[in-house]
Amino acid sequence: MAQTTNNIGLEVKSTQQLATQLNELLANYQLFYQNARGFHWNIRGDKFFELHAKFEEIYTDALVKIDEIAERILTLGYTPLHSFSDYVKHAEIKEITGVSEGAKAVEGILGGFKVLLSKERELLKLSEDAEDEGTNALMSDYIREQEKAVWMYSSFLGKK
Repeated sequence: MAQTTNNIGLEVKSTQQLATQLNELLANYQLFYQNARGFHWNIRGDKFFELHAKFEEIYTDALVKIDEIAERILTLGYTPLHSFSDYVKHAEIKEITGVSEGAKAVEGILGGFKVLLSKERELLKLSEDAEDEGTNALMSDYIREQEKAVWMYSSFLGKK
């Protein structure tokens, strides 16, 4: 007889869908991380010191989240994507290259947050339906943090 729940007591059918969506989020975080890293390295201009430090905060935070997402996938009983070709294939966020101007880099960060927030909200709904409090708590924390970041970076650009 096939097992209907995984090692942590969640329905296998639900966790499979969660793992697929988490892998898509993981792929997007990897591209977001690399874009932020590139902005950090290549930023120029009068906001250099401020943005150089902010982009480091962003990619450092993304790196932590990448590990948390991969470990959540493993906790659910699945394998996280782990090749850059898979990340590029599964990510909605695209590589951003050749950007050294502050406002363009911040626009790139905001575009990345838009994708991440959308995916995290989808996962929040799925995790609620699956009674997966672990994934739900992770997504709730990410959403709260990123909504504030969107407000702050939008304000930096003079947008509401």
